[in-house]
Amino acid sequence: MKKRPQITQIYADFFKKDIICVNLRDLREKIHKIHSDEVRVLNFYHHSLLVMRTPFFILTIFLCINLGAKTIQVAPGTSIQQAIDRAIAGDTVLVRTGTYYQYGIKINKSLTLLGQGNPLLDAGGQGEILTISADKVVVKGFRFQRTGRTSITDWAAVKVLSAQYVQVLDNHISQSYFGIYFSNADHCTARNNTIEGKPSEEQNTGNGIHAWKCNHLTFSDNTIKGHRDGIYLEFVTESHMQRNFCQNNIRYGLHFMFSHNNTYSYNRFRENGAGVAVMYTRNVVMQHNHFEQNWGSAAYGLLLKDISDSKIEHNTFDNNTTGIYMEGSSRIHLANNTLQNNGWALRIQANCSDNVFEKNNFLANTFDVATNGGTVLNRFSNNYWDQYAGYDLDRNGVGDVPYHPVSLYAMIVERIPAGLMFLHSFVVRLIEESEKIFPSLTPSELKDSSPLLKPIK
Repeated sequence: MKKRPQITQIYADFFKKDIICVNLRDLREKIHKIHSDEVRVLNFYHHSLLVMRTPFFILTIFLCINLGAKTIQVAPGTSIQQAIDRAIAGDTVLVRTGTYYQYGIKINKSLTLLGQGNPLLDAGGQGEILTISADKVVVKGFRFQRTGRTSITDWAAVKVLSAQYVQVLDNHISQSYFGIYFSNADHCTARNNTIEGKPSEEQNTGNGIHAWKCNHLTFSDNTIKGHRDGIYLEFVTESHMQRNFCQNNIRYGLHFMFSHNNTYSYNRFRENGAGVAVMYTRNVVMQHNHFEQNWGSAAYGLLLKDISDSKIEHNTFDNNTTGIYMEGSSRIHLANNTLQNNGWALRIQANCSDNVFEKNNFLANTFDVATNGGTVLNRFSNNYWDQYAGYDLDRNGVGDVPYHPVSLYAMIVERIPAGLMFLHSFVVRLIEESEKIFPSLTPSELKDSSPLLKPIK
């Protein structure tokens, strides 16, 4: 005979007793400890319906007392960890406004940790503040500060380890080594957080939002300043980053490697040490982003290294040392972007192939395009170049003669960077005019055969 399910036995034990009232909390705690598909609890305001199905019978019990989640309140001077330990899955731990000098807080059950009036959790430089290792946890409405720094462990204000469906919302993090850290986490969200660090040496500063070996993440509406990388992703797939603002980070506003099939949209990356770097990745979609004011000898609006089968569309690259730098990248569609006021709008290395540049605006850049070789394996068409001096006799909006965006001086500077000191000199002007009459050193096949006469709106 098949053994009676454990959940059925619990109810049998309760109702064998000759009592009018049962301890419903004890009953609920026992139920939560059993991971069975045979039980479903439905809360309807002040009533709860418990339905049990077994091979032998169907038992329906109406309980007049709400078995739903409860709220445990924490006031300054009391322990947040003790409140979490008392809670069971589904409860809310409500932390009242005030300052809590606590760290090493661990959540290992599904619950909501809610801040009332933005309470401050201050680790005093002693360690990690909050570690989450359970699914379906929500952390909302806190201020975190002063995790401290160590070269051995990546201390974070909020760390999520091997968990799913965790939400980190509406928090302010300051003076932390790492801000929010996801490791082996899936279907997690970081939204509307402000993360501010105090920039020092690169090796002594962590990332604002850090994710490793994760899937289906969503990072949106976050502001990240003063960290090593604003957002860092490694082995992260099928994720979405949108409406984030990354500024004044030591290295990159956004940095990812080996992170395929992700979408980045409506983000703003401003005044970061080296701009944005994306490496060793395929199937990237970057749309409607702003890359601006990223200046320095090794700074780029966007660095693409070994990227393939991706889309870079409807973005703005404004006032960067280099708008887009491409190395070893292939089969990328770059369209409807605006590249303006950059030192180099586009630097594309000779080992890039099968990339398509169309319907982009090139405005007020010192150099429109630069390359380091004569081989051309990419296609340019229907772009607007403000330095194009051709004509349009048939008035169809397309120039009648091709535009060659690579100048001889750009080729010289690519090989001899010190030659940049002669920019705007009479010698440079003479060289460029001579090249137009007797082209010989610039790649003749790197051209836009159908340049537009008016900017694309």
